[in-house]
Amino acid sequence: MRRCIPISKENQINEEIRDKELRVIDEDGTMLGVMSRAEALDLAAERNLDLVNISPNANPPVCKILDYGKYRYDLQKKEKEAKKKQKTTEVKEIRLSTFIEDHDIKVKANTASKFLKEGDKLKVSLRFRGRERDYVEKGKEVMNRFAGFLDDVGVVEKPSVFEGRSLIMIMAPKQEKPEKKEPSSE
Repeated sequence: MRRCIPISKENQINEEIRDKELRVIDEDGTMLGVMSRAEALDLAAERNLDLVNISPNANPPVCKILDYGKYRYDLQKKEKEAKKKQKTTEVKEIRLSTFIEDHDIKVKANTASKFLKEGDKLKVSLRFRGRERDYVEKGKEVMNRFAGFLDDVGVVEKPSVFEGRSLIMIMAPKQEKPEKKEPSSE
């Protein structure tokens, strides 16, 4: 019999398979039918391949004759490719102040729009220091003006809310809606 590689416990291979009857599939995908465990192991040994239990919950369990090392390698490659295609969103932060000038808001809005265009979320915070706490309405007005500059690239996901001494607002990139195709008259 060939090797019994305990790389992972995802699939049972060769002698690890304990079921008496198995539905066996050839290495090229042809169904060989239902046979005993011993027959299937002998068939795999003849071909110098492994017997791998690919569907243990089926009745009878489905086993495939294949090269287990190559099978694991292909699975790892697929997982790696899937991981590459995933997009992770980061949360970038922009800090404003209560008495910020229009030009400064525009500069920060330009920076924020770059973040949103890259697909990142944006946390806008405005910290009240000392007596600035008396000007909460002014702070909310600054936040609304800032959100107004970013209307074309982002949407307010969470409106400005107090957290401690700060006003916090969360913005997300605007999702572009796919254009609806008009039904063609044929």
